Amino acid sequence: MLIGVVASLVVVALDHFRIGSLMLAGSLVLAFVLRLVLPSSQIGMLAVRSRTVDLVVLGTLALVLAVFALWVPPPPA
Repeated sequence: MLIGVVASLVVVALDHFRIGSLMLAGSLVLAFVLRLVLPSSQIGMLAVRSRTVDLVVLGTLALVLAVFALWVPPPPA
């Protein structure tokens, strides 16, 4: 998951904002799925608060980031 975040930031730094932002949203979706399916004993540092709060926060952030990434108009050619 951390590799996905770093890779998405590298892609954004290479001037591909939309692709990098969608990759970051995908990393958040992966964190959401892992928090949903893994038991609390195996989740490690991904568990910050209760499972419900973590799922709501991760899901909301992933959705909002994906919407904003698709909403921002591409730069003029």
